[in-house]
Amino acid sequence: MSVATMPTVDELALLVDRLACPDRDLTDAERIDLISGLESLKGAAAAAQARLSVDFDASQRAEQARRGMPADKQGKGVAHQIALARHESPQRGTTLLGLAHALVREMPHTLHALTTGGINEWRATLMVRETAALSAEHRAQVDAELADRLASLGNQGVEREARKIAYRIDPGSVARRSSKAHSERRVSIRPAPDTMSYVTGFLPVAQGVAVHAALTRHADSLRSGGDERSRGQIMADTLVERVTGQERADAVPVEIQLVMTDSTLLGGDQEPATVIGYGPVPAALGRSLVAVDATDMTKDDADEAEVWLRRLYTSPTTGDLVAIDSKRRCFPAGVRRLTVVRDEVCRTPWCDAPIRHIDHVVGVAEGGPTSFDNAQGLCEACNQAKEAPGWTAEATRAGPGAPVTVTTPTGHTYTSRAPDPPGGRPPLARLRLLPSGASALEQHFGDLLASA
Repeated sequence: MSVATMPTVDELALLVDRLACPDRDLTDAERIDLISGLESLKGAAAAAQARLSVDFDASQRAEQARRGMPADKQGKGVAHQIALARHESPQRGTTLLGLAHALVREMPHTLHALTTGGINEWRATLMVRETAALSAEHRAQVDAELADRLASLGNQGVEREARKIAYRIDPGSVARRSSKAHSERRVSIRPAPDTMSYVTGFLPVAQGVAVHAALTRHADSLRSGGDERSRGQIMADTLVERVTGQERADAVPVEIQLVMTDSTLLGGDQEPATVIGYGPVPAALGRSLVAVDATDMTKDDADEAEVWLRRLYTSPTTGDLVAIDSKRRCFPAGVRRLTVVRDEVCRTPWCDAPIRHIDHVVGVAEGGPTSFDNAQGLCEACNQAKEAPGWTAEATRAGPGAPVTVTTPTGHTYTSRAPDPPGGRPPLARLRLLPSGASALEQHFGDLLASA
């Protein structure tokens, strides 16, 4: 009896090629069989990735120990390499590595179900997540008790049953999970369709219910008094007003970094604008952020409103951002400002985290200059990961915004490039809105056009 072996890289490439051109002349029954088989293949592939990830982690830690890295630093950059290989963000890579260790070392039944295609990777993740507060012994007990039923449960079923067993065998885990979750309370924002956004509060249940109840009561009160807005609209507006302390939700004093071409700003061009920290927005919305109706503002409103235009310049040949107007002469601050506008998010491939550090592409120790040409925006985790032994980075050509190629300790290379600036041609305008007012806008437009 032959022993199955892991396919080679060439064999996997051949399989990928075959899957790219499936036979279309099939019966419906054959199509369903293939869909089912491919689902099993995805599970088996995820299980193989888990085993390989654990082996890779052990090998990298051993190599780092051989190089003299302190024990508490060993493992640095491992999850990032796995993330790059899987085209995922570094944060997701850390999650996947943790999942792999739990499955391979503590949950053999769940790993077997994944290997044989009985469950998918997400349900395996749910099993690990719902037993995260347990000891290795108790986690193995949950794994064993659900072994026969796992393949028949849906997502909610896996969560419910794993949690039920965990509560029974270790009631203290409830308190530990609650304490951990409480420490991770936060507010986050992410883009939503149609130029909207999701602002999410991850709160203890009592606080979350209280917030929602207060907003609901206020909305019902205004509705009964004749307010024509919907309950949802009133709740949303009230949330903004109470958090910002403003009387109106649409009069929030905040700095918005809005990047658009001069032709979009002044000439009605339809090239999308970019709100730094959010993403692209339609040209009309970009213009509307500064086109406030002066008849709808009091004199005090107009006097207090400020709009700052700051010109950014792009190369006429490459379209890369190359310079910025600055009221300050502190060079590092100007470099940081321009790099954040240019890169938008962390430059590591597949990492969409906010920029926290402006990093040297080529390190100072290797002779890299502190200049915009040698700058890239990174999140904190990616900046720390590239300091591990064996990581190198270099620009693929001269000039600001050039693609950066990262080489990992295994010799694999990954290239990232900055997003194209709106229009890809100079000049660009960066606006600081507090909020905007027609009189201030007209003055600054005149200054901009006079100096252009």
